[in-house]
This record gives sequence, C-alpha cells and structure tokens, in this order.
Amino acid sequence: MTRDLHEPLEAGPVRDTVRHLQERITARFPERGLRKVAGDLLILIDEVETGAGAIQGRLRLARVVSRVAMGLIVGATLVALALAARDAIRVDGRFTSSLDVLPLVETTINDLVFAGIAVFFLWTVPERLQRGRTLALLHQLRSTAHIVDMHQLTKDPEQLRPSYTSTSASVPLDMERDEMERYLDYCSELLSLVAKTAALCAEESRDAVVLDTVNSIEELTTGMSRKIWQKISTLPPAA
Repeated sequence: MTRDLHEPLEAGPVRDTVRHLQERITARFPERGLRKVAGDLLILIDEVETGAGAIQGRLRLARVVSRVAMGLIVGATLVALALAARDAIRVDGRFTSSLDVLPLVETTINDLVFAGIAVFFLWTVPERLQRGRTLALLHQLRSTAHIVDMHQLTKDPEQLRPSYTSTSASVPLDMERDEMERYLDYCSELLSLVAKTAALCAEESRDAVVLDTVNSIEELTTGMSRKIWQKISTLPPAA
C-alpha cells in the first residue's frame, strides 16, 4: 500500500468524538459516573498524544548513545581478537602445532558471544523504553474498559418486564426503558472509543508486544460491547 492510500488514525478526531459523547452523556445523565469515565478517557488520549512527542527526543538520544556504545564494543572486540591472535603466533609467524590454535578459537568464540549479547541489548534499549511507556497506557485503557463494563453490569432489562419480581438482594432500577437503552448504547460507544485510543498507541509502533496488547484490548472491548447489545435486544418493546 502506498503512502497516499494510508490515512493514519489521529488523536484529534478521536478526542473530539469522546468529548461529544461526554456531552451527550452529561445532557441525559448528569449525575451518572459514566460521564467521568469519558473524562478519564480524554485524559488518556492527551497522554497518548503529548507523550508520543515527548518520548521521541529521549528515544533519539537513547538510540545515539546505544549506537555509539555498540561501535565501541565492536571495536574493542576486534582489538582483543587481534591481540589474542598475535599472542598465539610464534616468533616465526607460524603455528607450531594445532594445539596452539585452540586457545585462540576459544577466545574468539567467547568474545563474539559476549559482544553479540551486548550489541543485542544495546540495540533494543530504545525499543524497550518506548514499549514500557506504551504498555503502561494500554494497561490504563484496559482498566477503563472494565470500569465501563461495571457501569452497565447492573442494568438488567428483565427488571423492566411486568412479570419481574424483585427480591431483597435486587439492585433498585431507577431507569425507564428508553433511558436504559440510551445508557447501554453510550456504554457500547465508550468501549469502542477505548479500543480506538488503544489503536492510537500502536499507530507509530511495530513492536510485537504492543500490537498483541492492542489486539487483546480490541477483543476485550468487542466482547463487552456484544454483551451490551444482547441486553439491548432483550429490552421490552417500547410503548
């Protein structure tokens, strides 16, 4: 796919959609905590957007430092191997027996292994710095999804049926049929926007761990939204 065909997901439109949803929730349910959850999601979107710019400078610095350190390690390894080869060679410039080669081979293998481990560690330092911050945001988004699910959990459509009989342990329902439908719909929309915010975290990332976490959040919110729409479908017909 060419760049002209790719339109990236941007934080601005997602933020505007969440803010509009928060206004809709406030207009209908000003006393409900769901509007506060939408406000928390706005804060997370801001963190995704501002943090992406702030971390780029640290990532560039970490990348430069790690590359310089990698060059020093490679150079030091080559020098060590050259010195080991010089010490293994006799004065006449030849090996007198095959046993003289064994220490050189052992030293070469050890130096290459340890240098390879160090180079790999330094190469992945910038990636691990970015991954840690992104995973922390994704963890907060997963918690937000569960909070939304808690808000809809006690909204039972069965309580609106004429045949329903409450018990002493029943949670009182203070919603009419249309209010419950709208409230559940808001919860479903909010879950979808949680997934969109998680997708923002992976927009500039190709890290496999980050992408897997984003996919898991999308699957989580999709499953929760499916349960909500099952509730909506069981609402009694509107009068």
